[in-house]
Amino acid sequence: MATWSAPGKVFLFGEHAVVYGKPGIAMAIKPRVFVTVRKSKRPARAKSPYIDGCFEAMGVVGSVYINSQIPSSSGLGSSAAVTVATLSAINDEFALNKSREDIANMAFEIEKTVQKGRASPTDTTVSTYGGIVLITGSSRRRLPPQNMHLVIGDSLVSHSTAKMVEQVAELKKTNPGIVDPILDAIEGVGLAAIHHLSNPKELGRYMNMNHALLEAMGVGHPQLSRLVLASRSAGAFGAKITGAGGGGCMVALCAKPVRHRVAQAIQSCDARAIVTGLDTEGARKEKNV
Repeated sequence: MATWSAPGKVFLFGEHAVVYGKPGIAMAIKPRVFVTVRKSKRPARAKSPYIDGCFEAMGVVGSVYINSQIPSSSGLGSSAAVTVATLSAINDEFALNKSREDIANMAFEIEKTVQKGRASPTDTTVSTYGGIVLITGSSRRRLPPQNMHLVIGDSLVSHSTAKMVEQVAELKKTNPGIVDPILDAIEGVGLAAIHHLSNPKELGRYMNMNHALLEAMGVGHPQLSRLVLASRSAGAFGAKITGAGGGGCMVALCAKPVRHRVAQAIQSCDARAIVTGLDTEGARKEKNV
């Protein structure tokens, strides 16, 4: 049997705008999905189209066990992490000799199939390689790693990424004079932020700007607004929605001594707080328990 894990992700800048070819910055975070795969002649179906897709893509059958630290449907890339970790474990268990690049490409194709063409390669790239990634159109470039102290606030409000993307597309169609300049502004914020990745105070200012622009496009939620404002009041440098919005998660950038105060502020708003930082490993082999 083989056990592999893969990290989740947050968007620091550019969600929604990346759909229209604008740059985005995403990073892998410490919470992981752990997947154990074992050869088996009579495996039970996994009840997950992502996992079934992994076995189909690899052309083998086996049993699978999953342990996740990432809440599902929260915008933290849990489906990508499951897919990357499952492919990596199958590759190891069956000695298929796929490269890391092969795993990333296959994971994206599986996500795209399950999500009916709406998937972005961002989540699977970040989960496979770890680190901070600049996304521009179809290109992916790793940025220098930074020691960032983050607190994620899970609003516990479910949302649909596909629905939020469609909502922005509809608004763009009916009000291009409003939405196009907002998307251009999100691009400007992201491009400016790249030069300040090692300066958390300045980076936080850009996160606040990005959040305001996302709210202007209608992807905010009252509970996310509460968490963002509570985080800033508790001393975060900046805080914003991460992912599609309309529910799901927000992320706050903090100084190290302030992290737990920000986490308590989030929890006091009836939300779940995850204190985390940058993962630089991506998919990795684990010891079998």
